[in-house]
Amino acid sequence: MVDKLSVKDLDLKGKKALIRVDFNVPLENGQITDDTRIRASLPTIQYVLDQGGSVILMSHLGRPKGQPDPQFSLVPCAKRLSELLQRPVQMAPDCCGPDVEKMAQQLKPGDILLLENLRFHKGEEKPEQEPSFVSGLAELGDVYINDAFGTAHRAHASTTLIAQFFPDKAAAGFLLEKEIAYLGSTLLNPKRPFCAILGGAKISTKFKVIETLMQKADVLLIGGAMAYTFLKAEDIPIGHSLVENDFLGVARQLMGVSAQSRCRLLLPIDLIVAREINAQAEKRIVKVIEGIPEGFQGVDIGPETIQLYAQEIKQAATVFWNGPLGIFECPPFDQGTNAIAQVLAEHSATTIVGGGDSAAAVEKAGLADRMSHISTGGGASLEYIEFGKLPGIDALTNKTSLV
Repeated sequence: MVDKLSVKDLDLKGKKALIRVDFNVPLENGQITDDTRIRASLPTIQYVLDQGGSVILMSHLGRPKGQPDPQFSLVPCAKRLSELLQRPVQMAPDCCGPDVEKMAQQLKPGDILLLENLRFHKGEEKPEQEPSFVSGLAELGDVYINDAFGTAHRAHASTTLIAQFFPDKAAAGFLLEKEIAYLGSTLLNPKRPFCAILGGAKISTKFKVIETLMQKADVLLIGGAMAYTFLKAEDIPIGHSLVENDFLGVARQLMGVSAQSRCRLLLPIDLIVAREINAQAEKRIVKVIEGIPEGFQGVDIGPETIQLYAQEIKQAATVFWNGPLGIFECPPFDQGTNAIAQVLAEHSATTIVGGGDSAAAVEKAGLADRMSHISTGGGASLEYIEFGKLPGIDALTNKTSLV
C-alpha cells in the first residue's frame, strides 16, 4: 500500500487542524456507556495541541437521517472529552454556518472545538444533494487529519471528498496509522500459522471476506449463526436455527474451495441448543453429526468445539477474530465467545480483534488490554481485509506526491 502522509509530517504550529474522529459511541439516557472510541482519538488530539495547533473535531453519531435530532447530539462527547483531556472543549451549535465559522476563526493554539453531528446535514452521507456542505467544513481548518477508521469505508463528505480541499495537507492520524499497520502489514503478510475466526449471524455479509481469508489463512474457524447455514448445506438438521437458505450454494462452494486449498475450514463439532433465547429456556448439548432436534435452535458452540478451536488458536502465530461465536449478549449463551476470548488473551501470538460485536465481547470480558490490537471499525476492518484499501484512506495525500 502507498505510504500516506502522517500527522507527524504536518506543520501544525499556529494551525487549525480539522480532525475527523469517530465519536459514534453508545448512549443510554444521554449517558455514554462505552468511551473507547473517544479515548482512541486522544493521542492525535494531544499531539496537535502539543505542536502548538488548535483542534476542530468532527464526527457523526447514530442515524439522524439528515436533520437535527437532539437524541443524537455530540454534547455528551464534548463533556467526556473535556474530562479525559482535563481542559475545556467548546461545543459548536452546528457543524457549518456563520456561527460555527466565527467560533473556528477565534480559536487560539491549544483550543478545542467539537462540531455538532455531521449527519444532521444530508450533505454528509449524500454530498450530491448538498454540494456546499463539504466546502463549508473545509473552510474551517488549515490542515485535514482523518483519524476515524470506523468510517473509512464510507465515501462521505467528511471522510473522502474533504481531502481534495487540502492538497498535500490531508494526513492520517495515529489511530488510522495503527489500524493500517495491524490490518495491512500484519494480516496481508502474516506470521504463520495464521488462524482466522469468523462468527456473527450471516454468510451473506461475510462470504467475500471468507473467500479472501481462505487465500491468506491456514485455518478458518466458523462459529455464530452463520455456522448453521454451512451445516444445512451439508444436510445436517438444524432445527429452527437462523439460516440463510439463499446462501446454501455459496456455503457448499466455500467448503469445496477449502477442500482444494491449504486453508482448512472448520465447523463446530458440538453445539449448545435451546428451545428459545432466554436464560431459563430448556437447553442441551448436541453433537453436530446427530443434528439439532426439532423445536431447538443453536445458540452457542459446545465444549468440544471450544477445545478444538483452542488447540488451533494455540498453534497459530497470528490470529484474526471477527464476530461472536454465540448469542453473547444473552448469558449463558456467551460461554463460547468468552472462552475463545480467554484463549486469545493467554496466547503469545499477534491477536487482532476486528471491531464490532467481537470487540464488545472482549471489552465485556475485561480482556481488551491483553489483545495485540482491537480495531475500532468492524465493517471497515472486514472491507480492508477484502479489498486491501478503503475510500477514506485512499483520499489522503500520498507521501510520494511530495517528493
